[in-house]
Amino acid sequence: MTHELKNIVRAYKAGKEKKQKTVLATVVALEGSSYRRPGVRMLIREDGKRVGAVSGGCVEKEIVRQAQTVFIDDVPKMMIYDGRYRLGCEGILYILIEPFIPNPAFLDAFDEILKSRAQFEIRSSFTKEEGTYADLGSFFVIGEKNYGVRPNVILSTERILFNQQMNPCFKLIIIGAEHDAVQLCSFASLTGWEVTIVAAAAEEKNIKDFPGASLFLPEEPEMLSINSIDNQTAIVLMTHSYVRDLKYLLAIKKSQPVYLGLLGPAQRREKLLNEFMEHYPEVSGTFFDVVHGPAGLDIGAETAQEIALAILSEILSVTRNKEPIMLKNKQGRIHT
Repeated sequence: MTHELKNIVRAYKAGKEKKQKTVLATVVALEGSSYRRPGVRMLIREDGKRVGAVSGGCVEKEIVRQAQTVFIDDVPKMMIYDGRYRLGCEGILYILIEPFIPNPAFLDAFDEILKSRAQFEIRSSFTKEEGTYADLGSFFVIGEKNYGVRPNVILSTERILFNQQMNPCFKLIIIGAEHDAVQLCSFASLTGWEVTIVAAAAEEKNIKDFPGASLFLPEEPEMLSINSIDNQTAIVLMTHSYVRDLKYLLAIKKSQPVYLGLLGPAQRREKLLNEFMEHYPEVSGTFFDVVHGPAGLDIGAETAQEIALAILSEILSVTRNKEPIMLKNKQGRIHT
């Protein structure tokens, strides 16, 4: 969700330059089922433009309509959307709609927390009664400092509190520069992931060759830094060169990604890992726990685009700790 919040803050800055007021809508509670869960947000601009979404599209128009009073009087309000008779999800959403006027100190702190890839919190005070309430509001807790979403807001201790832990933006490192890497980059960026491309200088590629990429590193294995690889990072090794794959694998041997995908058949994987252990016999067993090769779920993928979907699906299942099944075969609720 952090990548969605990043887009919201970016949209706020753009709106401020145009002297447009902005309002933030947050789902703070849910009864029953819904398309998305509490913690999703949407920014509404005074001219009606919006960034983000809190559902599949059925609730947003009503939020925009109810936000008009917040634009006028700058006072937060609670909106309750009962979807039991209107939505397939059949849930009741409790939505906090509040002026979004963060101060410059928050904007600076938010930029820094994104760069440092540290966790932060968002706290929102709310009620389950519809209406306008001046004491409702949200705070960003970054480090030891609290930043209100508007001037003079105070976190009320007499209201219900919604706490949300925010992780760094999920990052995908693609090592390789062939056509399938371009497709994987494009699909991953559409999910909001930050994508880094690593390619040997001999590839003669640049970031313009990879739509959606956040960073392009023309680095040989010996020069590759692993400092930014954390437990919110997935790596897919797909250079199409056995020798290069082995060298890059050795370069990241001390990193701890949440997922490491190897392109190619199982026989190639075994040969690669065996030779890897010959070069680095002291490797920890936990390193192999995150290795997935051949990368991707078995969904019958054939084209580069379909293979990209299979790989992204496997990464999601690993990071969310879910065993992939068809939802029609799942017992109980989709989200727990």
